[in-house]
Amino acid sequence: MHRFSRRATVACVLFFLALLAGCQKVELERAEGPKLAWNDLRGQWVLVNYWAEWCKPCLEEIPELNELNKAPDITVLGVNFDDVKGQSLVDLGERMGIEYTMLVQDPGPEFKWELPIALPATFVVDPDGNLLEARFGPQTEEDIRALIGG
Repeated sequence: MHRFSRRATVACVLFFLALLAGCQKVELERAEGPKLAWNDLRGQWVLVNYWAEWCKPCLEEIPELNELNKAPDITVLGVNFDDVKGQSLVDLGERMGIEYTMLVQDPGPEFKWELPIALPATFVVDPDGNLLEARFGPQTEEDIRALIGG
């Protein structure tokens, strides 16, 4: 039987504590309602969609994203590119017909994603929480289902 020295045991404990510290809990602030824990989305496909009021292709894809968000295995999260917040964001989302969750802040920096350079942009995250692909231009339900195999 191997016996660890006290120093080796302490080193192992410190190593695991460092790993746990790196596993920070990401919470996303919604325009309406309580914060959303990123880990609660595990097991689902997540579409993080960047949009703006002035973006005509963004308007085109909203009905498609609304339909995708109704699926039990897909969650759509909207991020306003112009950094609109508060009641103004809620009102804008209602005027544009957005039925999915709108986030107050861009989650991209938390995951080391680069800010999209064109709109609309949709970041597709797999059920394990890994970024599968960033797509640009209006997405359709058919396009997304073909990508995720559903």
